[in-house]
Amino acid sequence: MERTCGNGTLRLGDEGKKVTLVGWVAKRRNFGQLVFIDLRDRSGIAQVTFDETMAEKVKDVRNEFVLQVKGTVVKRKDPNPKLATGEVEVSAEEVVIVNRAQTAPITIADDTDTNEDTRLKYRYLDLRRPILQQNLMLRHKVCMVARNVLDAQGFIEVETPILARSTPEGARDYLVPSRIYNGRFWALPQSPQIFKQLLMISGMERYFQIARCFRDEDLRADRQPEFTQIDIEMSFADEDEIFGVVENLMHEIVKETKGIEIEQSFLRIPYAECMKRFGTDKPDLRFGNEIQDLSDLFAETSFQVFRNALDNGGMIGALKFENAADKYSRKGLDKLQEFVKHGFKAKALAYLKMEKGTLGGSIAKPLSDAEKAAIAERLCLNDNDLVLVIADKPSIALTSLGALRARLAHELDLIEKDVYKFLWVTDFPMFEYSEEEDRWVAAHHPFTAPKHEDIDKLFSDPGNVSSRAYDLVLNGYELLSGSIRIFDQDLQEKVFEAIGMTMEEARAKFGFFLDAFQYGTPPHGGVGIGLERLVMVLAGTENIRDVVAFPTTNSSLDLMSESPNVVDQAQLDILGIEIANKDKQ
Repeated sequence: MERTCGNGTLRLGDEGKKVTLVGWVAKRRNFGQLVFIDLRDRSGIAQVTFDETMAEKVKDVRNEFVLQVKGTVVKRKDPNPKLATGEVEVSAEEVVIVNRAQTAPITIADDTDTNEDTRLKYRYLDLRRPILQQNLMLRHKVCMVARNVLDAQGFIEVETPILARSTPEGARDYLVPSRIYNGRFWALPQSPQIFKQLLMISGMERYFQIARCFRDEDLRADRQPEFTQIDIEMSFADEDEIFGVVENLMHEIVKETKGIEIEQSFLRIPYAECMKRFGTDKPDLRFGNEIQDLSDLFAETSFQVFRNALDNGGMIGALKFENAADKYSRKGLDKLQEFVKHGFKAKALAYLKMEKGTLGGSIAKPLSDAEKAAIAERLCLNDNDLVLVIADKPSIALTSLGALRARLAHELDLIEKDVYKFLWVTDFPMFEYSEEEDRWVAAHHPFTAPKHEDIDKLFSDPGNVSSRAYDLVLNGYELLSGSIRIFDQDLQEKVFEAIGMTMEEARAKFGFFLDAFQYGTPPHGGVGIGLERLVMVLAGTENIRDVVAFPTTNSSLDLMSESPNVVDQAQLDILGIEIANKDKQ
């Protein structure tokens, strides 16, 4: 079909040109004998005018009809600054109705009022919205930049299997039954972890893949059951080299997609310090308001709440928000109280407000004048400053304050726009204790290397062993996880033993992988970058479904194709599968 240019590409410099446009009707407006139609394609919208000689030909046209229009580009008498093409319009001379459309069940516009479930059911229509098309084009550009940058640095793209053996990696596997071998199953990969390490053993040295991953776990706004990661692995590399590759990649992605130059090297903070300062291992660095530990100010306090917390190994943590006291009434502070109590199991949230040089608030009376003066000095308080205080176990106090820090930053509009703050969080704990299993388990995965200086604590003090694992955080989102891997067989056996796994059990789960380690395994490490989360942040949305073409709901349903769905009994018979609870299908 003839077409001379994209609708959204027309500018004032095109005045007088003869053009042929195609696209969907986004809007129609009638003014007597004059009809205006906004014609939309992937590149944008162009206004087309139909005079009295042409109006009859489009009298039945409505939204989402597909048209081909031939005409002349003319200057608009009343420019529309909201449109990139707003200085011009096309005066129609010929029109062909290529296809008709029923009335759409959703509003096809960026500012749609259609609920998300309905939009997901008609996702093929929802994807006509310009903002979603821009998001998918952004995703495409990120992938292209990644491929070009990594290729230039000697990385080779290798595809790894989608159907593979089930191996324990933290989440539940999606299983695929075998027709040929009834009773046996493949698993969809949670990540290409084992295969990319095997590629290092095979001598590929620098591998990458834009890989599909699958995890059968509870969903949330920034997670889908299937997702994509930019997977990278390097041989003969330490943390500094891996960080350098990733930093260069992020620099180029942000530069090419947003036109912004970010720092060449990213800040690094150990996990323990990160938790103390921000109450989370994925802090947003676009604003300050770090957690302040005030415990030392109350070593001799007579305030019983603080005394009890400190005597039981707790801490007194605080957040300061400048010029915010008048923005939170008692009702607003009660909402914050409920937020930390129900969401993070904090016993209570106290507050102080500086007003006319005097510190008042929910705990002002039981505190001594000396204690209040010490707080004011430590936090450099000025009039109208708000202080939020939690006295509790360190784990509860820190995570509660971390969540409050993020919440108030949004409510008080403290977050800078179009700013991208990256952070490496390093030295994660090697193990975490599972109350359910009553044993230590790998915090990352069992192939993560411990820090060399902590190897002698694997059995004597596993809770204080740090790993060579790291995360990259961007604007409060965990963007990637990675680690330096174990390549020494003896150390690998010790780590298995530390988590209560015998070599017999390890062989049953990872036998082929462990066999490969016997043939000269190089030192290696890598990362898996969450593509959707990266694009989500760059696109300025908090909903991961906005950057996925055909996403599922929070309950893991595809409303458009109505999947998952039941299958014929004949298919189940071939696979040797019997459904136990058919009433739940």
